Amino acid sequence: MAKRDYYEVLGVSKSASADEIKKAYRKVAMQFHPDRNPGDKAAEEKFKEAAEAYEILSDQEKKAQYDRFGHAGVNNRGGFGGGQGMNMEDIFSNFGDIFGDDIFGSFFGGGGRQRGGGKARGTRGSNLRIKLKMNYEEIAKGANKTVKVKKYTGCTTCSGSGAKDKNAIQTCSACNGTGQVRKVTSTFLGQMQTVGTCPTCNGEGSTITNKCTACKGEGRVYTDETISIDIPAGVQDGMQLSLSGKGNIGERGGAPGDLIVLIEEEAHAELQRDNLNVIFDMHISIPDAVFGANLEVPTIDGRAKIKIPPGTQSGKIFRLKGKGFPSINSYEKGDQLIHVNVWTPQELSAEEKEIIEKFRDSKNFQPQPEKNEKSFFTKVKEMFG
Repeated sequence: MAKRDYYEVLGVSKSASADEIKKAYRKVAMQFHPDRNPGDKAAEEKFKEAAEAYEILSDQEKKAQYDRFGHAGVNNRGGFGGGQGMNMEDIFSNFGDIFGDDIFGSFFGGGGRQRGGGKARGTRGSNLRIKLKMNYEEIAKGANKTVKVKKYTGCTTCSGSGAKDKNAIQTCSACNGTGQVRKVTSTFLGQMQTVGTCPTCNGEGSTITNKCTACKGEGRVYTDETISIDIPAGVQDGMQLSLSGKGNIGERGGAPGDLIVLIEEEAHAELQRDNLNVIFDMHISIPDAVFGANLEVPTIDGRAKIKIPPGTQSGKIFRLKGKGFPSINSYEKGDQLIHVNVWTPQELSAEEKEIIEKFRDSKNFQPQPEKNEKSFFTKVKEMFG
C-alpha cells in the first residue's frame, strides 16, 4: 500500500509553520489516540501514521529532504519505517512533550498508562552521521556499501544494565519500581491526577548500587562496528538516507539512534549530471562533421555507438533515450545528451593551408544557417524542459 503524503496526513500545506505542524499533529493524535479508541486497530494505525509524519515534518533537515525527494529521501530504512516497526513506547517517549506531562493519563486513563511496564529503558542514543561517496555507475544501478563506524554499542559484560551484577540493581524506593510518580492537584474542575517520570531513577524503576567496571555504569561501550548499507538506484548528491536503529545505543538499554548517510557524488572523468540526465561534450573532426562517422561515446553503462550524419554542425545535440539516471521516486529514467563540438585545428602545415585555402571562396563553405534554425541556447532549454 502506497504511503500517504505527510502533509495530507496532518492536514497542513507545505508552507505550514513549525507551530502549525505541531498543532495539527496534536489534533490528529488526540483524535486517534488508543485511549480514546480502545481495540480500534485502524485508529491505532492512523495514530502511528501521524507520529511518523510529525517525526519528519518537525525536523527541518528531514523536512527539506522529504520536500525534495519524497518518501524515498527519508524513509529508506529510516524514520519509523512507515509505521510498521513503530511501537507506542517509541511514540510516547519521543513526542510526549507535545501533550504536556502525560496528558493522556490525566484525561483518558484516569491514572496514566504504564507503557512498557511504566519504566523507561534508559535514554535514547544519539544519531550518527557519515558521508558516503558513490560513482555514477553505483548511483545508476544502486549499490551495497560496507562501512566501519565508531559508535556506542551495548556492553556485553553487563548486558547493557550498567550494573556489576544483578544484586547491584535495586528497586527505586521513590516510585516503588514503576518509574513514575503521581501528583494530585486541585483545580476549579476538581482534583486532577497527573503522572510524571520519577526524578530519582529517571523513569527506569531501579537504581544501581555497584556499577559495571567495563562500561562504568553506562551500559554501553565505544567500539568499531561494520554496517552494511543498501543504497537504492537514483540517489543524488546531498541526499540523506536514514537507517533506523543503526546509531549510538542509549545508556542502560536505551533505544539506539539512527545512522544518517549523506550521499556524495564522485565526479566523472567525461560525463556530467543534470538531475536525471547525463551530458557529454563530444569533439569531432572537420572531416567527420562533413562526411559523417560512426563513433563511440562513454555512458554510465559503458561505451555506446552513435552515428554522426554528414553535414553535422557544431552545437548539435543528440539524445540517447533512457541512458540517464533512474528516478528514486518513480519509474522515470533520464537520457544522455551529447553536445557536438566541431574541432578546428589551431596549427596547419603548408600543405594543409594550401588545401584549405582553395575552399575559402567556395559558396558551399560559407556559413548558411537556416532562418528557422534554433540557437544553441534554445536547443539546450528545450532539451532540459
